[in-house]
Amino acid sequence: MPVADKRYTPREMPMINERIRFPTVRLLDSDSAQIGIMSSREALQLAEEKELDLVLMSDKADPPVCKIIDYGKHKFEQEKKAKEAKKKQHTVDVKEVKMRYKIEEHDYNVRLSQAQRFIKAGDKVKAIVTFRGREIQHSSLAEVLLKRMANDMKELAEVQQRPKREGRNMTMFLAPKK
Repeated sequence: MPVADKRYTPREMPMINERIRFPTVRLLDSDSAQIGIMSSREALQLAEEKELDLVLMSDKADPPVCKIIDYGKHKFEQEKKAKEAKKKQHTVDVKEVKMRYKIEEHDYNVRLSQAQRFIKAGDKVKAIVTFRGREIQHSSLAEVLLKRMANDMKELAEVQQRPKREGRNMTMFLAPKK
């Protein structure tokens, strides 16, 4: 029988052994074979005879479903599954590509290939054109540059946010096509 785990508050304690207070439960053995419907006391006695724990699997069912298993082993396997699921999860990051509106052709191609690489990896791209001093007067040229980039990447990405001026920058967001 597991001792009170210090990581749980009393309300969050897992429903095992004496904590299960339903009058009747549907009981399963460790192989998920159905034993039958019985009182929770009888189910607990069966679990103690086998030197295992009575664990509540589903309290939404009618009657609630309990299983006779080794709780420590069950908990370990659940944590292992959660870790595996987390590994397979891909978080979408926002990668930035910065440039100026007076960018040379080669430099533009480098930024374009960076953005394409980010999009292929499944990340979003924030294309930024920065202005210095009086360059802000030429914001229309920056908008043309960002639209050119969106056009060059139309096979891979779709524009999530059109070019928009924010202070001394003009930004545009691109997201991978589904």
